[in-house]
Amino acid sequence: MAMDSPILNFSINPIGTVHSCFKEKFAIPRQPSLALAARGEIELFSPYDDPLAIAGLEEVSHLWLSFIFHQAMPKDGEVRLRVRPPRLGGNKKIGVFASRATHRPNPLGLSVVKLDGIKNGRLQISGIDLLDGTPIVDIKPYVPYADALPTASNAIANESPELILIEFTPDALCSAIDQGKRLGQPVKELVEQMLAQDPKPAYQNPDPKRIYGVKIWDLEVKWLYPQQGLITVISISKSG
Repeated sequence: MAMDSPILNFSINPIGTVHSCFKEKFAIPRQPSLALAARGEIELFSPYDDPLAIAGLEEVSHLWLSFIFHQAMPKDGEVRLRVRPPRLGGNKKIGVFASRATHRPNPLGLSVVKLDGIKNGRLQISGIDLLDGTPIVDIKPYVPYADALPTASNAIANESPELILIEFTPDALCSAIDQGKRLGQPVKELVEQMLAQDPKPAYQNPDPKRIYGVKIWDLEVKWLYPQQGLITVISISKSG
């Protein structure tokens, strides 16, 4: 008779945090690398803020980040065996382990991001899908020969999502350019790449009179759906 395996209870402590361009969950790309203009940096906590901990990363182009979905923590005793992934329209349920939905048995996430450099001990990253303040629990280098699998397949999400057309009003375009210069960040590019993923729920029909909004950096972006398959950015201004 086989003996039962012991159940180990353990805790995970963050080693750092993400300072991200994304200030709220809405409109964050649903996978990494879908918005290459999305930038942030990782601040490491003691004792991992020692240069010894990141020695060698100058030879690495991309990183695997293990993190906590800190705004999607499960309630005590909550069990979700099935979830509604956005990729399937937000209505169809599949097994939790067949999805990358944020609702996990344990609130752990995994993203691959581009390492753009190291500045004042902080890791400069891009192509992110991480909310500002996300706790990082581990960092590992991306290894192309082992991590890139050309024969891999996933019939649920085998291709990139279809993009929606983005246009700017003249005032919004000027604001995007001006705010980009002020921040030293690719504001126009991020807005285009972020909204092209169509952040609203797939099951929701767009209301041409409704104004949608989201915060990135210290900005508030507002847009409309004037017709099916089109987003019009109407304003980009400092929030608050």
